Amino acid sequence: MRVRLRPLRPEDLRSVLAIEEASFPRPWSEGMFAAELGLPDRMWFVAERDGEVVGYAGAMMQLGEAHVMNLAVAAGARRQGVATVLLSGLIDALRDRGAHGVTLEVRENNDAAISLYESAGMHAVGERPGYYVETGESAVVMWSDDLDSPGMNARLDILRARARRYSYASDDDGHPYVLGIETSCDETAAAVVGAHNEVIANVVATQVDFHARFGGVVPEIASRKHTEAIVAVVSEALTQAAGTLGRPFGFDDVDAIAVTRGPGLVGALVVGLAYAKGLSLATGIPLIGINHLEAHIFAALLEDPNLAPPLIALVVSGGHTSLVYVPEWGEYRVLGETLDDAAGEAFDKVAKALGLGYPGGPIISRLAEQGDPAAIEFPRAMLHSGDYSFSLSGLKTAVINHVSHEREAGRELHLPDLAASFQAAVIDVQVAKAVRAAEEYRVSSFVIAGGVAANTALRQGLTDAMRSRGIEVAVPALHMCTDNAAMVATAGLFRYARGERMSRADDAAPGLRLDSA
Repeated sequence: MRVRLRPLRPEDLRSVLAIEEASFPRPWSEGMFAAELGLPDRMWFVAERDGEVVGYAGAMMQLGEAHVMNLAVAAGARRQGVATVLLSGLIDALRDRGAHGVTLEVRENNDAAISLYESAGMHAVGERPGYYVETGESAVVMWSDDLDSPGMNARLDILRARARRYSYASDDDGHPYVLGIETSCDETAAAVVGAHNEVIANVVATQVDFHARFGGVVPEIASRKHTEAIVAVVSEALTQAAGTLGRPFGFDDVDAIAVTRGPGLVGALVVGLAYAKGLSLATGIPLIGINHLEAHIFAALLEDPNLAPPLIALVVSGGHTSLVYVPEWGEYRVLGETLDDAAGEAFDKVAKALGLGYPGGPIISRLAEQGDPAAIEFPRAMLHSGDYSFSLSGLKTAVINHVSHEREAGRELHLPDLAASFQAAVIDVQVAKAVRAAEEYRVSSFVIAGGVAANTALRQGLTDAMRSRGIEVAVPALHMCTDNAAMVATAGLFRYARGERMSRADDAAPGLRLDSA
């Protein structure tokens, strides 16, 4: 459970005194604490959790140096990061007041406290024998280096990052900020998502122009371009977040890093994952690995915050076509998926065969708007298979054979009719199977997700079919259908709230299944 740091107020004195009396053989009195609050060279804070004071800390300033007079945590809240939050906030406040160094005394046998202070860059400089008269214990005198030195800056950055794991670092409601990073294919993306899945920043650097000349994504080029772009993209996301919030925003404000771990191109995934791991290691910010397909489903929450399982989701993209039952967020049962080409892949291959360019989906969609979907009778593969699997390889071959036959016969191709007929053959099967799944599992909500979800005809066909049966449809905004980091951060926000963390030893998983999300 997270805590909030704030200045100590007179109404907190009884709670503070209770912690004081339980922590020290010779506790301060309520009057002593009250007198401290009125002194200009003093600074006192409390750590509050669910409206209850669970710790406090105070310090005094003298000639540019600060002395920590007390830091204590309630017995039931110890070893939960409260002391880390108190020390980090206190040092930052003292530094803002012009302190160059910090000193304190700590019991020689209090190993946990000594370890905490050492993590903040403090070190033992002496001993005061028998300082604690009531027990005869000696005090270890600890001192910090210059708070503005590079070494101390690095130590304090790590301390702040640790404190963020246990404290509210974001808005007044205590919701965290999650930095999302996406590099599964040919988009380098970073985003910041905050309270109630609010998109604070969303930056995407596309590589489409680099791959278009090859008619598809070249993995080696994708990896190289991710490496070139990722630092600038993340930096731009932080700058954009600062503009949105109207205040400085940096890594100190980030509570968790959510990064796509798979599925995707292994080289591309490695770039984003390596960057996220390095950032996590340097700052101490928790790391969360995200399944790319789960992120696509979570993108629907950005459009409809009230969306809730159970639901059926159709994930259609360049590399995936999957029909998924979602009984609860975070739980997925893949009902069926493509046996060969994914929907987006089929669009790209047909467009390439027709010499229309890359990516093929948007081009065919635009052409289809002017054509007759019934002009050419293309096969509806597996329409009546009785399961939820898909196959588009045969359809793709049928289109290519039709083109060859027409050209051999000397007939001019009517591209709008061909595009509309091909698109209808893809959509008819997907709509039919999605409807059957929604009815079989008796859901009241349906999600269309993935890059191909941007296809207007598919969106309309699924929406009409579902709503005629009383099933609500949630579909991301067009710019959230294609790969982006806002959807990754949104999934990360959910998993961060559940306490999930990714080990920095975990590798990229190009074949990661949604069932294991």
